[in-house]
Amino acid sequence: MKTKKSILLGTLCLIALNVFAQKPSKKDEVITIATTKGTMRFILFDETPKHKANFIKLAKDKFYDGLLFHRIIDDFMIQGGDPESRNAKPDAMLGRGDNGYKVPAEFNGKLFHQKGALAAARDNNPAKESSGCQFYIVEGRKWSKADLEKQSARAARKLTEDQKKVYETIGGTPHLDGAYTVFGQVIDGMDVIDKIASVDKDERDRPEKDVSMKVSVKKMKKKKITRKYGWKYEA
Repeated sequence: MKTKKSILLGTLCLIALNVFAQKPSKKDEVITIATTKGTMRFILFDETPKHKANFIKLAKDKFYDGLLFHRIIDDFMIQGGDPESRNAKPDAMLGRGDNGYKVPAEFNGKLFHQKGALAAARDNNPAKESSGCQFYIVEGRKWSKADLEKQSARAARKLTEDQKKVYETIGGTPHLDGAYTVFGQVIDGMDVIDKIASVDKDERDRPEKDVSMKVSVKKMKKKKITRKYGWKYEA
């Protein structure tokens, strides 16, 4: 007769085998952010599951539709997602709105602030937890080797050689690495970032003419994403 202990052990083994037998999904979500300056598409990273799930849920709930890119700094980033920006008056102070919760930080050395990175905004909380809704998209600038070496010396982590090359040739904001969670990347519409970043702003970095957004989610086969947008998944 099998004991309860042996039955339990066998059940746990079966569960473990099922977990290891699971194959990676052949599909992924493509995030589309349509703006008054053009359309961008993003992939969200599996390495940041909490941020990925949160952003997808908000997008499916239409949370972002009608919100503004309320803070824009050329050669740095464009920020949006403040719920108070919907139908905001021209003189309204924006950037302090939230949706009532934070997302735990998910730092990953492979994910960095290259141009087109999608990252979570946050306040100065000591745990560096992310805003539940506000985000920014990196524009940044190209860095010389000398400036990048100086920046790397002050940074909390070391850049890989490949990351250095990206910052030198494509650009980004390396001084934000390790301080804010990067959870996605533009795969189409990189030029839209530049168009938004170049609009006229007031003294608070808010565009003089509103730049609104509409965010949607579409599940696609990974092979189609690679074929259509050039995004390559790790084997």
